[in-house]
Amino acid sequence: MSNLAELKKDLESLSDPYRAKMSLRFFKTGKGEYGEGDTFLGVSTPQQRLIAKKHQELTLADIEKLLHTDIHEYRFTALVILNLKFAKADESDRKIIFDLYIKNAKKINNWDLVDCSAPNIVGAYLLSKKIERDLLYRLAKSDNLWEKRIAMLANFTFIRHNQYDDALQIAEILLPDKHDLIHKAVGWMLREVGNRSRAAEELFLDKHISEMSRTTLRYAIEKFDKVKREYYLHK
Repeated sequence: MSNLAELKKDLESLSDPYRAKMSLRFFKTGKGEYGEGDTFLGVSTPQQRLIAKKHQELTLADIEKLLHTDIHEYRFTALVILNLKFAKADESDRKIIFDLYIKNAKKINNWDLVDCSAPNIVGAYLLSKKIERDLLYRLAKSDNLWEKRIAMLANFTFIRHNQYDDALQIAEILLPDKHDLIHKAVGWMLREVGNRSRAAEELFLDKHISEMSRTTLRYAIEKFDKVKREYYLHK
């Protein structure tokens, strides 16, 4: 069984002060920015993934402890371990992992933390449970930035399985949002819908283009040909 103290020691042994300093700027940790309060050891993502694999037997109680720290790498590594556990779990244990994730959603509080975990845990759990997806609509209407991004990014898994009705409905809910990270998430998922059904994406764009931020639109039409991109950019 993995030991929490050993995991922390492994991460701290790879700390890089320069990388940590750069991360403070990259993840917007200044006063009033979305990552305010986040601290960094300066451990690269590949290194964190290796440590997560080494410590994948860490208990859920210890994972929850990591999620409640201010150290970004602790939280990221904890979420990678949750991904690994979820992938190997039976349905009963998947429900436990899913519930733990939702309970701690506000601690999954930077874009990389959401993006590395929401599709693999929330999306994967709800893939065969359409009746339970109302949770995503509640998260989409939350006042919390990260819960809203989780609601949008969970749809990545559905879209990969050619289920995109929820993605389009949640995108519609989130279109009025003012935050750039939500604009990007919505545009990204619209682009993924378009990769499976260009007709469905264009129907959404034609209906909602006047409500979209420029960022959302640019992300959504990234894979369009030049003529079609110009058409939507000037529409």
